[in-house]
Amino acid sequence: MLKTLRNALRVEDIRKRLLYTFFVILVVRFGSELPIPGVDRKYLAELFTNSSIDAFNFFDAMTGGSFANCSVFALSVTPYINASIIMQLLTIAIPKLEEIQKDGEEGKKKINQWTRYATVILAAIEATAMAIGFGNQLIVDYTWYNVVLVVLTMVGGSALLMWIGEQSTEHGIGSGISIILLVNILARIPNDFLTLFNAFVKGQNIIVALIAIVIILAVIVGMIAFVVLLSDGTRKIPVQYAKRMQGRKTVGGQTSNIPLKVNTAGVIPVIFASSLMSFPAVIAQFFNVKYDTFGGKILLALQSSSWCRFTADAWYYSFGLLLYIALIYGFAYFYTSITFNPTEVAENMKKQSGFVPGIRPGKPTAEYLNHALNYLVFIGATGLLVVALIPIIVSGVFGIGQISFAGTSLIIVVGVVMECIKQIESKMLVRYYKGFLND
Repeated sequence: MLKTLRNALRVEDIRKRLLYTFFVILVVRFGSELPIPGVDRKYLAELFTNSSIDAFNFFDAMTGGSFANCSVFALSVTPYINASIIMQLLTIAIPKLEEIQKDGEEGKKKINQWTRYATVILAAIEATAMAIGFGNQLIVDYTWYNVVLVVLTMVGGSALLMWIGEQSTEHGIGSGISIILLVNILARIPNDFLTLFNAFVKGQNIIVALIAIVIILAVIVGMIAFVVLLSDGTRKIPVQYAKRMQGRKTVGGQTSNIPLKVNTAGVIPVIFASSLMSFPAVIAQFFNVKYDTFGGKILLALQSSSWCRFTADAWYYSFGLLLYIALIYGFAYFYTSITFNPTEVAENMKKQSGFVPGIRPGKPTAEYLNHALNYLVFIGATGLLVVALIPIIVSGVFGIGQISFAGTSLIIVVGVVMECIKQIESKMLVRYYKGFLND
């Protein structure tokens, strides 16, 4: 990787893109520390310190601490990500939107424009709920003017990040939105390592401390390697195209393949499952529901911070883990089913005289693809589950609190880094190929 980066810096176009991306990172981190006028930053900081609500901790991890700091980028790019997922689901659910999306570049521009509008609407809803929900505890002088000011600042910050992300995609390296998300997650790493140090190393003798450090590093490296394999793993379905006459020419006869990713749904199942289980606790926070009541205990069972604590008064909370596992598998199959249609793929292959060796075209091919896809989805969801559960189990058994650089965050980080490396290598390949032609 270092050799690739060193060679990339010698190419002027790639060097400019890397510098542009670096500038975007500086802007994002500066905005993450710039406070919103008229708010009490200590209130949210104390709330996050004392809160066990997974949604708040996960949201703060995705914003790089901007939410807890109550900065102008408090909402970060989460409204844009949510809007993109909603538009993607609506495109599949509504035939008219699906037709627009398939309408080439113009259709793509319309979908992107609607996604931007949806981003602003979602940001306005989240900012308003936050300003009104926390009320005078968050806003020092609780007047309608200051409420509007806080809401506009948050919405403006989210819209600015969306624009910066799009510009970074065009002029930088990789997806700009993904880079912003990556930077936010990496910003929390020092706190995570400090948490692990205080839990396993601090106060121990030298031998125990060294063993703890080696085990922690081994687990982290092992998880990263596992996520790389999970993200990059594919099963290639061979496809043979029959020869046919087109005019006076014979076309076809080539052999190709359909690459089916092992982790077909990406990190979406974990995000959906975590969000769905955390939503009741977020609502309960605004109504001051007590956790010592029956309803409060059900809410605790839905929180990952309560799982794997095998004490006399908390072991039964771990039953919520079974629901979490079921949701991850369910969302993995659901999201894959709406993003990959085996019947449509089989029909397109049939129209182009393509077939899977040993499988008849049409319905048998669709059934074969569906069977292969279900098998891969199960493996991918199991891999996601392993990555997501390791930090939860460690946190519950040892009682060390939430670790943001694990599970979902680790999958996002590895995916974005791999995407950037592949884009750099592809641009270098194009550059050297052009040079060969010019020679």
